Amino acid sequence: MSRPSDYVDAGAPNRAPEEINQPQLGFVGWLRWFWRQLTSMRTALFLLLLLAIAAVPGSLVPQRSSDPNGVTQYFVENPDLAPFLDKLQAFDVYSSVWFSSIYLLLFVSLIGCVIPRTKHHFQALRAAPPKTPARLSRLAGFTARTVPAEQADAASAIDAARTQLKSAGYRTALYNGTVGGKREFSVSAERGYLRETGNLVFHSALVGVLVTVGFGGGFGFAGQRVVVEGQTFVNTLLAFDSFNPGRFFDPDSLDPYKLTLNSFDVVYETENQDAFGQPTDFAANVTVEHVGQEPTQEQVKVNAPLRTGGTDVYLLGNGYAPTITVKNPDGDVVFTDSIPFLPQDAQLTSLGVVKVPDGLSEQIGMIGFFYPTQANSEPPYYSSYPDLEFPMLTLDVYSGDLGINDGTPTSVYTLDTDSMTKLTRGDTGVASIELMPGQSAELPNGLGTVSFDNVDPNAPAAGEEVTDYSHSVHRFASFDIHRDPTQFWVAFFAVLVLLGLATSLFVPRRRIWVKAIEEGDGSLRLEYAGLARGEDPSLDEAVAAIAVKHEATMADAPAKPGAPVPPAPPSTPSTARTDEPSDLG
Repeated sequence: MSRPSDYVDAGAPNRAPEEINQPQLGFVGWLRWFWRQLTSMRTALFLLLLLAIAAVPGSLVPQRSSDPNGVTQYFVENPDLAPFLDKLQAFDVYSSVWFSSIYLLLFVSLIGCVIPRTKHHFQALRAAPPKTPARLSRLAGFTARTVPAEQADAASAIDAARTQLKSAGYRTALYNGTVGGKREFSVSAERGYLRETGNLVFHSALVGVLVTVGFGGGFGFAGQRVVVEGQTFVNTLLAFDSFNPGRFFDPDSLDPYKLTLNSFDVVYETENQDAFGQPTDFAANVTVEHVGQEPTQEQVKVNAPLRTGGTDVYLLGNGYAPTITVKNPDGDVVFTDSIPFLPQDAQLTSLGVVKVPDGLSEQIGMIGFFYPTQANSEPPYYSSYPDLEFPMLTLDVYSGDLGINDGTPTSVYTLDTDSMTKLTRGDTGVASIELMPGQSAELPNGLGTVSFDNVDPNAPAAGEEVTDYSHSVHRFASFDIHRDPTQFWVAFFAVLVLLGLATSLFVPRRRIWVKAIEEGDGSLRLEYAGLARGEDPSLDEAVAAIAVKHEATMADAPAKPGAPVPPAPPSTPSTARTDEPSDLG
């Protein structure tokens, strides 16, 4: 038999391939190609991974939205690297151009994936199961059974199979026809559409999370406030030390309430010498008062925020706030306040700044170190224990312009000494001022006096020996006041993500066919087979179980009308036990 003239096999000489002319896509074609690439599931997964990687810098460096003081400190500690990172928007990762671009592309990609698949899913739900294949023997789990002619006919066998499959949650459709002169009846069944439903719920919930976090978060805010024992914070815009509103934040939405820090309790480890001095518990005891309501006593702990007034109040940090009083030469008080000193090590050696702009002959600033348990007889001092066992305050005094007269905002935790004159230590010949609670000292150049006040209400009178310093210095607590109106919705969509993912992973999508063929001798040949969409290791067992149950159903069914009745088996003597007493034994 001759081969076609254009047939080429291994033995024939290679023919020069004809040039393939691909059609030009054009502008619309390229747009369609780009859209299909963007809305593919592979691209969505890639963008999701890229978004997770892009969020990593936000955990490596402080963010202005949550830790503005940390950003300021980072600039101080890394003056060369910080400006470069700032140009890359590393301190504003979650609002940066590059993070927002990935975020929006992922949002569009998921929308483009979900909408067409949802439409296709609804169409599949409304469509009838597909027609039974002609050769079930090629499918998974194929098995066959033969039913005697007197037991049932094809139609009743398929009706029984349909009832069985519907009770198992399958959608069914009946088909019949004639193949090779033999009548065939079949039922086509499918189930597992819940798998695709779970998949769509998973991706829709991801979109919900993106929308909620990306847009709903714009109605919230994050603010920080340092509160010293005995002081009160009022939930108003001007009361925050730092405030970062969302894009759509409305100041009028703040719920006014007062929060007073009554005391701050810390428990330190004293039994385990390997962890001696380590804090084991922090607790800020506060009083919360809302308009028209009775004050309530609350407690704020690490990982146990206070929820009040539509905000979450988190405990971020703590330290000591020595109470310092400055008097002029006439003995008039020109400054008194409890100044938060920032901890510098685990033993709470703390650094603070005191600024006295008015009341003296010139402005003065003091840089102080506070040692809760001063452990050296001469400088340099250090703290050996974080609790108040032997507290000491040292102050270095500077005079000159504090840089606040022109209205330029400055940090209360730093002192610019470039334009000031140093009055203590160094080449001045004047020692640093050293004070313990209840003591006072003269300021250099006859400027006045400074005292370190003992705030313990049970402190001994002046001149008496102090033996207990445990309540001589106020403590402060640093709070993060956060309002996120999306918390419920993020939690709701997160639960949907988990439920949708679990459903898409554990619900099998399968089709089952049962076919009844009338043989020439009147018997029935029953065929069973299945087909899985995706991995389904239990498909063969499922088909076998359906076949066994269906065969049992057919065996229990009444005989076909007109069929011969098989003869009854011969009777045998009964061997059942009775309750009659036995003569034996």
